[in-house]
Amino acid sequence: MKSHLSTFLCLFFFCTSSRANPQIIDSSEVYTIDQAMVYGARTVKETVPVQNLSGEELKKLSTFSVADAIRYFSGVQIKDYGGVGGLKTINVRSLGTHHTGIFYDGVELGNAQNGVIDLARFSTENMESISLYNGQKSGVIQSAKDFASASSVYMYTRTPVFEETKRNNIKAGAKAGSFGTINPSLLWERRLSAQASSSFNAEYLYTDGRYKFHNKGAGYDSIQTRQNSDVQAIRIEQGFSGKSDGSEWRVKAYFYGSERGYPGPVGRDIAAGQLNNQDRQSDFNLFLQTSFRKIIGKKYEMLLNGKCAYDYLHYMVKSRSAGASYDQIYRQSEVYLSSANMFTLLSFLSLNLSADFQWNGLNSDKADFVSPERYTALGAAAASLHFARFKLQTSLLASYVSNNTSTETIKTNKYSPAVVIFWQPFEKTNLNFRAFYKDVFRMPTFNDLYYDFIGNKNLEPEYTTQYNFGFSFARNFASSAVKRIEIQADAYFNEVRNKIIAVPLRSQSRWTMFNLGRVEIFGFDASAKNEWTINKNCSLNSRISYSFQRARDVTNPSSSAYLGQLQYIPRHSGSFILGLNCTSWTVNYSLIYTGERFTKTENIEVNRMEAWTTSDLALGKTFAMKRTKIKLIAEVNNLFDRQYSVVHGYPVPGRNFYFTLNINI
Repeated sequence: MKSHLSTFLCLFFFCTSSRANPQIIDSSEVYTIDQAMVYGARTVKETVPVQNLSGEELKKLSTFSVADAIRYFSGVQIKDYGGVGGLKTINVRSLGTHHTGIFYDGVELGNAQNGVIDLARFSTENMESISLYNGQKSGVIQSAKDFASASSVYMYTRTPVFEETKRNNIKAGAKAGSFGTINPSLLWERRLSAQASSSFNAEYLYTDGRYKFHNKGAGYDSIQTRQNSDVQAIRIEQGFSGKSDGSEWRVKAYFYGSERGYPGPVGRDIAAGQLNNQDRQSDFNLFLQTSFRKIIGKKYEMLLNGKCAYDYLHYMVKSRSAGASYDQIYRQSEVYLSSANMFTLLSFLSLNLSADFQWNGLNSDKADFVSPERYTALGAAAASLHFARFKLQTSLLASYVSNNTSTETIKTNKYSPAVVIFWQPFEKTNLNFRAFYKDVFRMPTFNDLYYDFIGNKNLEPEYTTQYNFGFSFARNFASSAVKRIEIQADAYFNEVRNKIIAVPLRSQSRWTMFNLGRVEIFGFDASAKNEWTINKNCSLNSRISYSFQRARDVTNPSSSAYLGQLQYIPRHSGSFILGLNCTSWTVNYSLIYTGERFTKTENIEVNRMEAWTTSDLALGKTFAMKRTKIKLIAEVNNLFDRQYSVVHGYPVPGRNFYFTLNINI
């Protein structure tokens, strides 16, 4: 790990306005004033359901990673395998992890091997906003990839903003606390010219991962300490961005490397202080991406994206309970190019034409590995009819996928339509109704197709149909203690066909992947945000969300799992955030509730997992000394020491404490 880390670090590093004196204003003269930037809430009329955390609201949450922040969105389940460095994946509206696209600064992150993006690897330290869209983004000019997922998470890192004549912004921070956690970081933004700037961000994370948990089951009950869950990770980003003459561009180089242990699931067979699983993993991810957007005249706008990526994974399995031991290396490569073009045909009619190409390759040191390659070509046509209080968007995505190995080629062609409607019935009231229909599919991953023993090269794509109807309401209050209120709610129905699942063959020791499943999902999401003014020095803001999901297996009426709630999907879940700001002090309280779930679609008592609630509390104080700002934060997570698991057998830490110091220069 150290040799690979040093090699790629080397490759990475190479590869205030002045106030004028008071004067008399001559009304006959024309005066030029300096550019001013105004910050504040604005009313956004989204045509699809969207949830967003950004700015100060995001910074105040007790979070290590993007996964921790996304937990506060409705309709979302984060599969958390425990600990600061544990794997964390997202499931939106019960459609599964593979149906959610993850975008970083506008370009999708990929993993053709298993289709899973670990959100724990992306820190909120340098994050400006995190948004979750159901269906697809509202904007017309988009890459074809933006149309290809049932839901999408968009993460945008900070764009440098400089005050007055400053040429540099420097932020140094350090976070430390429970489980031997050390988390220093550095952000350096530099103004290169009036139109361009650079941003360097580096972060290191270490934790021994040892925390006590309550190991309880049928016939056993003990307090034990989590073992083999240590993590060392480093993240480095170098970005350049600029704007000029109706264009904007962005270049980002990203490196993430880690070395960690995987403790495995807990159970009755673990004696106190012993290791059930001694698996180790070292990995790194390196990518370079660029984006260029330009407006040409009044009728045409273009968006170009490009990316190349390389992933290295070294996995060592030493599972005592399974008696297995092997040492394997996987290498993934990716090249991605995209062109999107928007034509404004009439004042109320726009057309978007986009084309994407992506190549993925996977190699391994395993004997007789098939080394699959995937060529993906996407073409999208989208039209937007937009009047003052009515919008209609339609899109059609054409997908061509070719999987190639040393022995065969498998080709797939699919078309995916979508229709989005937005209506504001009253001109002076910000009450909006929205609805959408969308068909989408996801290809089997390389593991689904070719993994040893369980892969099935005859798998068909998994299809999803979505229906959604909802509303949003927002209002600002000029002369009231309540400054602003936002409410949104959506009801939806999803259907998944040809669901890709693992099923046993002749015995429980031999499994393979099949297209067997059919799932129907009915749900309801609701959220509300409020801002209050207490006095001239204090303000209060709150955010509450609720989700109901009935996700049922309707595959086989004769099966014991028929009409059962899908595994790990709660019927009821919700979150609550309350923040108080008084001059230089901040207090933030957050709560997450997850209702009872089942580990299998057979909804019987032995498979039931009880509901849980956790609370986090953070207190912050800011000190200002000339141009330097120092902020101290003390936080306690899982305030009431709730013992629970998100995934069966993977306990989550109990009460834990962290202290953060940030210095802005």
